[in-house]
Amino acid sequence: MKRGISYAGLAGTIWGMVLMVPQVMPAFSPWLLSAVRFTLYGVISLLLALPLAGRIRAKLQAEDVIMLAVLSLVGNLLYFILLAAAIQLVGIAPASLIVGVLPVTITLLGLKDEGALSLRQLAWPLLMVLAGIVCINIDTFTGSHPATASVADRILGVLAALGALASWSWFASRNARYLRQRPCFDSHEWSCLLGMVTGVMGGGLWLAGNWLGLPMVSQAVSHAQWQLFWVAATGCALGGSWLANALWYAAARRLPPTLSGQLIVFETLFALLYGFVWLQRWPRPLELASILLLLGGVAWAVRRHATPAEEQAMPAWQGS
Repeated sequence: MKRGISYAGLAGTIWGMVLMVPQVMPAFSPWLLSAVRFTLYGVISLLLALPLAGRIRAKLQAEDVIMLAVLSLVGNLLYFILLAAAIQLVGIAPASLIVGVLPVTITLLGLKDEGALSLRQLAWPLLMVLAGIVCINIDTFTGSHPATASVADRILGVLAALGALASWSWFASRNARYLRQRPCFDSHEWSCLLGMVTGVMGGGLWLAGNWLGLPMVSQAVSHAQWQLFWVAATGCALGGSWLANALWYAAARRLPPTLSGQLIVFETLFALLYGFVWLQRWPRPLELASILLLLGGVAWAVRRHATPAEEQAMPAWQGS
């Protein structure tokens, strides 16, 4: 279980950094960011899958292809388009706040799965996570920072973030269950397959955007900004898509869904941390309280899932 927790934490550190990309490059549309990121993800996955082609082909069935297509559409393209739009409309703090509810939604979706604890057993850890999210919410909408969006933009941003929350909640729950149904695929193989399918869809997204005449950039972009865009898109594809996904799939195989649902909170925590570094300031009191509550709730959930032997081996600071 400890290895699964470590994998989930590493995935969260990478995903938190990916959330900063729409914030630091607002000139590029979510459509363009998604299309390029996931096309590159597909190319990287194809290269990584070539040595495994024979082994993967022997295992792959029609239902796997269908599931890969659905997971790619909902959990990659739709999620990132909605989340990037939310970040650009209302900022990273409100968007992270709403997506930060993922520990609760994923846990609730996994309550009936094998190895899951009951809602009553997880009530206090979940309440701590919710309290942390409430603290971020209060600070976001009452803190001393200037409004940068109209009321309409804020409403659209919140709706986009809620859509991102719904899409990734379903993706995380359904993907974990399917991986347990198909143990013949290891984490690396599944990540490569998902990446290749997502890459095809990313290319289709680019073509659809051009055909529909969608604006890909909101203002004049310099050569230096384009260079940064390609570096960021490649980093998102290699780290945020392939590596982080592989780490998360490895964690999903080792952890019950009610615990893996809690550990997605690391994405929110690291997104907030990177945001503070970008803004060059320390967390305000409510923000600090939120971080402590989120970490405390996750640590408590980990302790609740631990077997007696694992519990004795855990450091004393990991909950009570």
